[in-house]
Order: sequence, then C-alpha cells, then structure tokens
Amino acid sequence: MDLLSNLAIGFQVALSLQNLFYCAVGVSLGTFVGVLPGIGPLATIAMLLPVTFYLPPVTALIMLAGVYYGAMYGGSITSILMNMPGDGASAVVVLDGNPMAKQGRAGPALVSTTFASFFGSCVALVVVGLFAPPLAAWALEFGPTEYFSLMVLGLLAAVMLTRESALKGIAMVLLGLLLGIVGIDVNSGEYRFTFGMQDLSDGINFVVLAMGLFAFGEIISNLAERKKGNSDTIKYRFRWRDLMLSRDDFRRSVLPVFRGTGVGALLGLLPGTGTTIASFIAYSVEKRVARDPSRFGHGAIEGIVAPEAANNAAANTSFIPTLTLGVPGDSVMALMLAALMIHGINPGPAVMTDQPELFWGLLVSMVIGNLLLLILNLPMVGIWVRLLTIPYRMLYPPVILFICIGVYSLRNNVFDIFLTALIGGVGYLFIKLRCEPAPLLLGSILGPLMEENFRRSLIMSRGDPAIFLTRPISLAFLTVAALVVVLLAVSTFRGWKQRAKDNPARMLHERT
Repeated sequence: MDLLSNLAIGFQVALSLQNLFYCAVGVSLGTFVGVLPGIGPLATIAMLLPVTFYLPPVTALIMLAGVYYGAMYGGSITSILMNMPGDGASAVVVLDGNPMAKQGRAGPALVSTTFASFFGSCVALVVVGLFAPPLAAWALEFGPTEYFSLMVLGLLAAVMLTRESALKGIAMVLLGLLLGIVGIDVNSGEYRFTFGMQDLSDGINFVVLAMGLFAFGEIISNLAERKKGNSDTIKYRFRWRDLMLSRDDFRRSVLPVFRGTGVGALLGLLPGTGTTIASFIAYSVEKRVARDPSRFGHGAIEGIVAPEAANNAAANTSFIPTLTLGVPGDSVMALMLAALMIHGINPGPAVMTDQPELFWGLLVSMVIGNLLLLILNLPMVGIWVRLLTIPYRMLYPPVILFICIGVYSLRNNVFDIFLTALIGGVGYLFIKLRCEPAPLLLGSILGPLMEENFRRSLIMSRGDPAIFLTRPISLAFLTVAALVVVLLAVSTFRGWKQRAKDNPARMLHERT
C-alpha cells in the first residue's frame, strides 16, 4: 500500500505541466547531445547547472536526468552509423553496430537499441521503486577492496571483447592502464608520463582518446580505402520496411536484453562503477554464452541490445546510491549530487521519507522520459539512417569539425585537438594491426580508479595484500576473474591448435 501511495505522489509531481515540459526538453537535448561526437552528457549537464538555480529542485533534477539518459541513447546512434562512440558505454555498441550498418541493416540496429534502452530503463526503475532501501544498504558493503576486484574482473571481461586474440586484448588493456595514469599523481604530486608538457598534467581526457581512436582512426581508414579504389562507405538503399526487426532478430534479442538489464541494474547500484563497466560486462557475457561467438564483431544483434539495455539500466539504478547514500556512481552523478546540494537538499536514506515528492517524482518522471524517448526516436530512425546515403566526401568534413569543437570545449585548449589527431593516427595503425581499441578505452577509464582503490585497500590493511582474499565479496570477484583467465588461456590454446592444424607452415613462420 505504501508503494501505491508513493507512486501516486510521484505521478502527481511528474505529470504537472512544468515538469512534463522540462522532462521533454531534457530527453530531446540529451538525444541531440548524444548524437554530436565529443560533447556528451557531462559537459551538457555542467553547462545547464547554472540554469537550474532558477527552477524548483524536482524540476531541475527531472531535466538533468532527462539529459543523462537521453544522451545514453543518442550515443548509440553515432556509434552505429559512424563508428563514433559518444561516451564509454557506447564504445561497446560500435563493435557490432557499425558492422550491421555496413551490411545495410542500420535500421534494425537503431530500432533494436531503442527498444532495448526502453526496456532496460523501465525494469531498472521498477527495481529502484521496489528495492531502493535494501539495495542501498547492500551497496554500503562495497569498499575499495571490492571495487578494485570488480574492476579487475571488468578489465578481463574487456579482453574477451577481442575478435583476434586474447594476447592482443591484454596488450590493449595494459596500454589503456598506462594512458590512464598520465598526469599528476594525487598522492605524491609527481608528474607521470607527461614528458615535461603542462598540457598533460591533467591526464588524457576520455573524449580525446575515444574520438581519436574511433572517429579519426575510422576516417583515416576510410579515406585510405577510397584512395586505393576500395571504398568502404556504406551503400544503403532506404526503405521503411527495412527498418523492422525480422523474426530471427527478435528471437536473438529477447534473452540478451533480459541479461543485459540484470547486469546493468546490479552494477548501477555500486558507486564508482557507472554505465561503462556494465555495458562491457554485458557484452562479454553474451559472447561467452553464445553458441557461435565468432559472430560477434561482425554484426551480431546480441552485441548491440545487451550492452544498450545494460547501460540504460545502470544509468537509472545509479540514482539509488546518489540519492540515498550521497555517493555518486560516476562524474555525471557527481554533478547531479552538486545540483541537489545547491538546492539545499542533503542526500541520504532520509530523502525517501522526508522528501517523497522529490524521490518518487524523479522516479516516475524517468519512466515518462523513457516513454518520450521511445515516441521521439522511433519515427526519427529513418532520418538517422538517411545519413548513410550522404556521400562520404561531404560527410567527413563536418564530422571532423564537430569533433574538434567538442574536444576544444573540454578545456578550451588547442592542444587537445592536436592530441586527438595524433591518437587518430595511432588508431589507424591499430585498425591495420587488427587490435581492438575498446579494451584500451576501458583500461584508460578504470586505470586511475583501480590505482586509487588499490592504494586505499593497502592503507586499510597496512600494506598487507591478503586483504583482497580475506574479504568475501572481493574473493568472489577475484575467483571469477581467475576462471576468466583460465577460459581465455584455454580458448587461446585451442585457437593456436586449430590454426596449426589448418595451416602448419604459417604457424611455424609466426613462432619463428
């Protein structure tokens, strides 16, 4: 009965004309921002934060939340159509989304992500409404030791994304970890890997790395192919009936959407994990349970819907630790927390009881916002797909312009643009060497977090590394990570054995 009365309060707040208007503004702006490469929800929410000073607290949170989960969907559009992830969570969608677009199936890819996003968000919101207090208490059990072990598991899951070899995946993860610790060491104040350049003192921004590896690298690769006469541009004949999912697509998508939603809903509860780890782990789970893992990376629809459902579910459940514990899950949630405190609201378990109109109004508005996203984006799928019919020589110059504007807006620094171009050259080299950039991207994101939690754990144990094995949750994560290592070793050995059987002369040449 309490749940029904709380939902009644939520609908009363969310269905007011003012809140409905700002919810629509938030999701529309979020989708637009997600489509633009290099900007993302973090910069947009930061720019809109002063605007919320003049709005009621609930209305301000409703608009900012709309920007957040709207951008989650918008990022998948450019990931699928142009191989340009708007954020870390969208980087996984690139792996199968862009190959689907190149096969002329951009319409089904976008439609499937729309429904997966909607389903993942709605299920996550039901979880929030039913289990927020006990789940918030469970999240408190996680300390730095558990987070470090979880991130180790997440990095090993990223290795499983590679299509070529596990060794290449491990190398890319390690390179990402090295790039992630560039800048000033927080504890000692020492400069690390900056080579005397002050512009690198704050590290390499994720957007710079993502735009360089994926966007610039892809543009250079396409231009090189065109110069050879082997144009890799997408030839797409637009027909409305081609937007619909086939029966086989629907059958392959159902279980991955459920599994991705479950992974995202659970990981979104943990402060410090965010949507990126959720989408990577959801993808690796699907690749592991698939009967034919070789389909992944070549346009498997499961590789799109599972991470998309996961990142949207995580985006919604991440509001639980932010509102009930005052612990943000990522940098976007940190801005949401700042918006709360600006309006004089102290986050904590008492928010649900002392200010039910805030908690439940935001919750119901997120359901309405996701429904608005569904209504808004389904008719626009055809418009997005028509982007593929634009000649590439006309498409890539404005894309580069938007990337440069987005990268420059991060710190108003021209150095970031040159760094993006340099990383783009490295990204092209990775394409030629068949090295997956997604594990590198996750390694760069998790590198600083892993180092911080590792140091905090050792401080807690006074330098005893056994703390990672004596805490039950940490031990469970490390045990699963060890099993993943064994699976990777077995699959690598089988791959070598199969290649040796198929082409023994080539394998002898590789070893020598």
